[in-house]
Amino acid sequence: MNFSDLDTPAVIIDRRIADANLRRAQDYADTHGLVLRPHIKTHKLPLFSKRQIDLGAVGITCQKLGEAEAMADAGIADIFIPYNIVGADKLDRLHALHKRITLSVSADNRPTVQGYAARFTDASHPLPVLIECDTGAGRCGVQSPQEALELARLIDAAPGLRFEGLMTYPPRGAAAKVDQWFKSAKKTLNEAGLEVARISNGGSPDLYAAAEVTSATEHRPGTYIYSDRMQVSLGLGTLEDCALSVLTTVVSRPTPDRAVLDAGSKALAADRCDAPGHGHIVEYPQAVVKGLSEEHAVVDLSGCATKPAVGDKVRVIPNHVCVVSNLFDAVHLIDGQEVIARVPVAARGRVT
Repeated sequence: MNFSDLDTPAVIIDRRIADANLRRAQDYADTHGLVLRPHIKTHKLPLFSKRQIDLGAVGITCQKLGEAEAMADAGIADIFIPYNIVGADKLDRLHALHKRITLSVSADNRPTVQGYAARFTDASHPLPVLIECDTGAGRCGVQSPQEALELARLIDAAPGLRFEGLMTYPPRGAAAKVDQWFKSAKKTLNEAGLEVARISNGGSPDLYAAAEVTSATEHRPGTYIYSDRMQVSLGLGTLEDCALSVLTTVVSRPTPDRAVLDAGSKALAADRCDAPGHGHIVEYPQAVVKGLSEEHAVVDLSGCATKPAVGDKVRVIPNHVCVVSNLFDAVHLIDGQEVIARVPVAARGRVT
């Protein structure tokens, strides 16, 4: 089937572009002696998780326990969940997952660590825990090396836990600052007699500067596999490196300079980026997707020399691709014009 024959809206992924993105990142990591542990939040597909591991990744990262369960069910054996896991039900699920695979988690506060310690009590099979550090992004994380030390001591004292190291979700363009934070924390922990076996950094925009964080032992990029307009605006490659687009149909041309597509916020998501509009139309690069409602995308065609007609199909590269992956039950892999597979999105909606 030619991808233009698909019913719309539909997600299409150029397999060759995605694979080139994966290879480029793994080559960079290998060249700089850096371990890759890719984040599956972008693709949510066991197919691509296995490909990342085949190329050399040590394992994967899942943001939520449900995602990790889906990946473990598909045979992925080494998973990091960099998230505070709180509540008896989740801890029971985490405990069950720990019996099946090589698992590690994070924490940035005492109640979370105490929850882990109460549920994980087997000293012969401890749960590895990394401490999340706020290195400037202003999300989760301990605020100082001293706080990291206090939490590390609590982890180290629990028989069923093992202090594994440090991790962060870093601010963009701040490699030196992140590196200094990690080095200071590692020195503080080492002087207290605690080994820091692993330091995990993350992010796709600064992927090709990851080696500048010399203290880090692994990197967790996610969006790099598909890329999107947001990543391009932040300096990660070009629009030609964007592997995923949403195939849409022009369903209305109310005026000479306006078109309406059959894909609104429920297909393209509503995230913004530095580029104008809500996505890049591949066939009409001068067009601007100026507005979204739930099932309509309103397109300004005033800058286009040629314009689409009702019934024409166009591809939209989304601003933020990770959200789009979570909006569809399945995606279509293409090679050139040909659809080569329809793949269920295994971790879609696994947010608990």
